[in-house]
Amino acid sequence: RSIRLSLRNIDLFKTQLRAILRASVLGDVRVMFPLISTLQELRHAKLILSDIMEDLEEEGIEFNRDMQIGMMVEVPATVMMMDRFVRETDFISIGTNDLIQYTLAVDRSNKDVAGLYNASDPAVLRLIKRAVDAANDESIPATLCGQMSGSKTYTMVLIGLGLRSLSVPSMAIPDVKNVCLNVTVEQCRRVAAKALEMDNAQSISDYLRQELRNAVEGSCKNVKD
Repeated sequence: RSIRLSLRNIDLFKTQLRAILRASVLGDVRVMFPLISTLQELRHAKLILSDIMEDLEEEGIEFNRDMQIGMMVEVPATVMMMDRFVRETDFISIGTNDLIQYTLAVDRSNKDVAGLYNASDPAVLRLIKRAVDAANDESIPATLCGQMSGSKTYTMVLIGLGLRSLSVPSMAIPDVKNVCLNVTVEQCRRVAAKALEMDNAQSISDYLRQELRNAVEGSCKNVKD
């Protein structure tokens, strides 16, 4: 799946990259490589992209030579090397669905262990912070996507962890926006700092829900995720 499939099917990958590059002259087009787990994968993908750029130049086909190149952060091993990855990308997007799954060794489709899947796990929060800190240190944009980003329960802690961009499903925008309008960055930082001190998911979940209720003054009395 993802980049592994692409790197095993080079012809298909080149066709896709060629199409993206040709479209890059029509607007703000970017390319983001999914499920990157090693620097070698990222460099291989970028090398193929560079080859396609050379081909298009030789053919006289216009494209944006400065098109931004990013990557998904979905594997714990990637986060551990984040300080290196951010030197070779223009932006990152933290994919929480897979990151949580791989961090907790939980297959969400397996009903026997699906209950162990929990975005509030302290290991998950620490990995997100590590990735965001690395991106901020290198001054590149970091965003976050997945079910976690669309849950108002996590909006405050995500802002507190340093995120300033969330990819949110359209139906979740009003709730997430409502939280953002009722909190300050400093308030969110305090929430994140306290959450990071906790050592179990249940305590973190309870704390985040209580802080959410306090922050929006009862407008989210029935917080369920």
